[in-house]
Amino acid sequence: MSDSRPIGIFDSGVGGLTVVAKMQEILPKENLVYFGDTARVPYGTKSKETVTKFSVENVEFLMEHNVKLVIVACNTASSLSLDFLKRCFKVPIIGVIEPGAREAASVTRNDRIGVIGTHATVSSGAYEKAIKKINPRYSVFTQACPLFVPLVEEGWVDKAVTDSVAQIYLKPLKRRSVDTLILGCTHYPILRGVLRKNMGQGVILIDSAREVAREAREILDASGLLNGSGSKGKYKFFVSDEPNRFIRIGEQFLKKRINCVKRAV
Repeated sequence: MSDSRPIGIFDSGVGGLTVVAKMQEILPKENLVYFGDTARVPYGTKSKETVTKFSVENVEFLMEHNVKLVIVACNTASSLSLDFLKRCFKVPIIGVIEPGAREAASVTRNDRIGVIGTHATVSSGAYEKAIKKINPRYSVFTQACPLFVPLVEEGWVDKAVTDSVAQIYLKPLKRRSVDTLILGCTHYPILRGVLRKNMGQGVILIDSAREVAREAREILDASGLLNGSGSKGKYKFFVSDEPNRFIRIGEQFLKKRINCVKRAV
């Protein structure tokens, strides 16, 4: 069996392109439709009700493109809205929390795991619950890093101010001697160099993008929905505002040209 329908991915902005990059590696034949809600980023400062409303609208947009599976690439939306989305829509929907938790649990050496994310993701306790479900003995330490998303959206990856902000945010986690750090927002992997510098080489940085792509492959394979035709998938990118800005910053995530981004109407 073969199913050429696309996979839908949404995020609050450009951060979900880290998932797209891993999908290119692990599911290169799959067609993708990406929606970045750039008009309403960031999600991490908003209420559960508002994030859920936005998330439902985002999935409805993707469903208009006849997607066969939806990936909620936004950690905030995954932590606050995933269960509701699964009840509302018939297509398989996967988030980024549990895959990231599983990977962190599999690599930690001292059972001390740090999590950085938006205020909403950290306050939800979603990562702690997922990690403790795997092993109650693990110690989990969290830190909200609300300024990271606007810094990434602005393209200020290599600025001194970004390094200064990272030093302040990460200091409490360094004191806790975590050996594994979950990047609990899809925007954060682009700051990997800054995070590595401030946490030290001995700390393993976890972004859930690879595990999410693997989970998508497993679900599609088990359901007979993999795309077996063609050699390379086709991608469509949509945003709710400022396509040109999305292209400029998005190319840093994918490390390749983005030829066309359309504004969703």
